[in-house]
Formats: sequence, C-alpha cells, structure tokens
Amino acid sequence: LRMVDTSNLGFASRKKDFANLDEELANPTPERVFAIANAFDKGYTVDQLHELTKIDKWFLDKLKNIKNVEKELKVAGTLT
Repeated sequence: LRMVDTSNLGFASRKKDFANLDEELANPTPERVFAIANAFDKGYTVDQLHELTKIDKWFLDKLKNIKNVEKELKVAGTLT
C-alpha cells in the first residue's frame, strides 16, 4: 500500500469513519482496503468480511493477522 501512495502507512485504519461501512466493504473502490482495516478494528470476523466483500478467506485471514500483530505491538509498548 505504501508503494502505491507513500502517504499511506500501510494496512491501517483511516482516521475517518465511513458513512456506511458495510456498503464500503461490498463495493470495490480504492478505499475498500482501508474499510477492511476499519472493520477488523470494529470486530468484524473473516467470515463476515468474506460475505460482504467476496474476497477469499485466505487473503482476509492474512490481513487479519496483520491487524493482530498491530494490536500485540501496541500492547507491548516498546521493544525493550
């Protein structure tokens, strides 16, 4: 994602809330990947996202793993 646009921080939630998250997930747009990140932060499951997006569960699971690592790093605070 950073290679496409260097202002992106990667697979991270955008600060803005989508007016209708489910609609944003259902329609392929350049913002959908960020809607997926927001959805994981809001507690959506891989199965729920698969139903809305029709994106392969394997790929969604890999994205979920990125969000899980992000949460673990926030809890850890620092590397020391």
